[in-house]
Amino acid sequence: MIVEVHASGFVPAEWEWPSTWADRSGHERIRPVIGHEFAGVVTALGYGTTGLSVGQRVFGITDWHRDGTLAEAVAVESRNLAPLPGDVPFTIGASLPISGLTAWQGLFDHGRLQSGQTVLAHGAAGAVGSVVTQLAHEFGAYIIGTGRAKDRQAVLDYGANEFLDLDNESVADIGGVDLVFDVIGGAIQKESAGIIRPGGALVSVVGPVQTRPLDGRAVDFVVESIPEQLVQVAQRARDGRIRPHIGTIAALDEAIAALNPTTRRTGKTVIQVRT
Repeated sequence: MIVEVHASGFVPAEWEWPSTWADRSGHERIRPVIGHEFAGVVTALGYGTTGLSVGQRVFGITDWHRDGTLAEAVAVESRNLAPLPGDVPFTIGASLPISGLTAWQGLFDHGRLQSGQTVLAHGAAGAVGSVVTQLAHEFGAYIIGTGRAKDRQAVLDYGANEFLDLDNESVADIGGVDLVFDVIGGAIQKESAGIIRPGGALVSVVGPVQTRPLDGRAVDFVVESIPEQLVQVAQRARDGRIRPHIGTIAALDEAIAALNPTTRRTGKTVIQVRT
């Protein structure tokens, strides 16, 4: 189907993904248009499409080898989309798919989070980590959020019970945790693996896990666009249970500067294609 794009979220790591530059057979993609997550309005249906209609507000993620959402329109399979409630702004909708689904799938599908467990959420003020913190809080976890000193209040406001300043404090001093949600990797991942309780899990979104827990699971995963989960995320954005961390909203003709900032990026970058 064809969707008129109203807003598109951006993940900086996309510049480094092989699928941005090569197709599934490994051939170079000519002039790829970047961008995966977006929100917009359906303008045309593909053959056999069911469940969605022309004029409907939608949001979701394009296939990894297709991307293309930083544009006025995008071709996307309906299986990657879900309805966007009318009272959720397109800019909010565009910020949710990757961050929201990564957090949901990491906590529940892969981390098997249960109420009362302790979660170590790295980068808890970031686009993904902030949603991890909010979802884990909603489902009754005790959350230790990490970041830089200036992130402390934001992390606590997202629902963390404690804050760990990674520049000045050690993961090893925390004690045991049941689930580590890792968006950093490297030495931080190694330290985090060492404090996971028996039966716990290390969930990574930064590639294959380099250091596994002694008596627990290690999972690395790539987020999938699952409509039922998108609906869950949208409902929470609608009623305030999820507040996405959007750092920058820029118009399409300002996208080059917005996607190449000269200062440290904070939160999600959203390109507003239409006002």
